[in-house]
Amino acid sequence: MFKKSYWLLVVAVFLLGLLALGGCGQQKAAEQPSPQEEGTQGGEGSEKLKVALVLPGPINDNGWNATAYEGLKAMEQELGAEVSYTENVSQSDQEEIMRGYAEQGYDIIIAHGFQFEGAAQKVAPQFTESIFVINNGSVAKDNVCSLVVDNYQIGFLQGAVAAILSKSNKVAAIGGEEMPPIRETLDGFVDGAKYVNPNIDVKTAMTGSFSDVAKMKEMTLSLIDQGCDVVMGDANQASLGAIQAAQERKVLAIGYGADLNGVAPDTVVTSVVQSWAQAMVAFGKIVQEGQYEPKIYYMGVKEGAVYLAPFHGFEDKLSAEVKEKINQVVEDVKSGKAGIKPDR
Repeated sequence: MFKKSYWLLVVAVFLLGLLALGGCGQQKAAEQPSPQEEGTQGGEGSEKLKVALVLPGPINDNGWNATAYEGLKAMEQELGAEVSYTENVSQSDQEEIMRGYAEQGYDIIIAHGFQFEGAAQKVAPQFTESIFVINNGSVAKDNVCSLVVDNYQIGFLQGAVAAILSKSNKVAAIGGEEMPPIRETLDGFVDGAKYVNPNIDVKTAMTGSFSDVAKMKEMTLSLIDQGCDVVMGDANQASLGAIQAAQERKVLAIGYGADLNGVAPDTVVTSVVQSWAQAMVAFGKIVQEGQYEPKIYYMGVKEGAVYLAPFHGFEDKLSAEVKEKINQVVEDVKSGKAGIKPDR
């Protein structure tokens, strides 16, 4: 059982589950969403961008929308961008809000979630001087592109670390609902584990739920009982069940999306963190440098959008050889030697 003191941290962390869903669920919209303009910072001499962010929910949700707002603030601070945002944008208001920013001459209009794809594709042809970006989208044409934090690389690093740490030669990854971001993470996990050890037994499963913690725990316990000694859950708040199962059976867990060591310090050896802030800053630099192309931008280890969290209490428990192997995998992914999805 988790100590009661962990629960507030657990709730806050797992609300970040965006992480995997990529903005699938839309928040209830405000009746009249209005742009919020913010100040401009940055050094002199840099080309100033005007960047607008369109959000399906509130910036203070401690989850999907908050991650994008953090990215907008990072673009303001690191790129000297002039920024504005509109939160709680309903589907019926999407076109109007994006059109309004384009009419004001914003260079980059970022819509946070694939549910904005249709509206962006309708508005974009009328404003060819603006670039419309769909976070976690799958479209790319002319002045519309998609920005994705690379779920495959997240899974790849998790799988590689799991294989390096495993003593039983069996590891497991359990997802929530069947959808592309989750499937990509699990595919990456398998490939990462096999990259380290081609003969390792990698088990994967889906619970079919992002909220059923008990089902995740039950499925993870079953896999642990089959010999898996390192596990990973990718199912938003339901991922807690995987950590609970690992803690109960005294095996290791690897966190997804955020640093989850605080949830179970003696169980979560490390986590693979995704950063929308770094992804958005990296894209802003591409635009500033005049290198924009209409494509899907996958931001991963190289861009700092995917990275390993510290080992915390495991720092002194892991041998120098183990840590060297893990660091080498990170470098291989960063250099492009490994961790590139085959169909890209």
